[in-house]
Amino acid sequence: MSEPAASHASNAGNIASDAARRRTGRWKLLAVLLVCAAPLIASYLSYYVIKPEGRTNYGTLIDQRSHPMPKLSSTTLDGRPETLENYAGKWIMVKVGGGECDKACQDQLYAMRQLRTMQGKNMDRVERVWLVTDAQPIDTMLIRMYDDMHILRVKPEELAKWLPLENGGKLEDHIFLVDPRSNLMMRFPKNPEPARVHKDIAKLLRASAIG
Repeated sequence: MSEPAASHASNAGNIASDAARRRTGRWKLLAVLLVCAAPLIASYLSYYVIKPEGRTNYGTLIDQRSHPMPKLSSTTLDGRPETLENYAGKWIMVKVGGGECDKACQDQLYAMRQLRTMQGKNMDRVERVWLVTDAQPIDTMLIRMYDDMHILRVKPEELAKWLPLENGGKLEDHIFLVDPRSNLMMRFPKNPEPARVHKDIAKLLRASAIG
């Protein structure tokens, strides 16, 4: 083989080798992304797609693509900036309402605490957040009763653009569930049945390897 021909063949071989390495690299990157996303994908599939006949969820499933979490300008009670994304990696039960917490509000706070406790060994995978939509002072005794719950102040108009409601419903009527990727996932009805809410959350925790 002449020298030019050999050089041409060598270059062609190098190009083919480079192309093969790039393809291998792309497949490896795709495999890593799939491994990272697999736990959450599996939880959704096992809960909502691969399910026995007649099995239904109690809470209303929310299309996260239509309700992406906004950049909330929320703060802690002492004024430090903090958002729900600070708790990413956990399942988050969220309630909304003013600081003057009436009986319905207190019932929700109690229900959220009990629902978390009912998860047993998985309770540490669940956070609770009260989004306060006004500047009303919160009763000190109430804060002490739920001192392991996060309380954030947030503008109500920001929540109105994010959290979907039933016709005629109000934000404070519901407990919402946010997944470990900070995606809004589920809305529970007003005055929910605790056992059925617990069942929904427990199934998600069992199905998910994250959070």
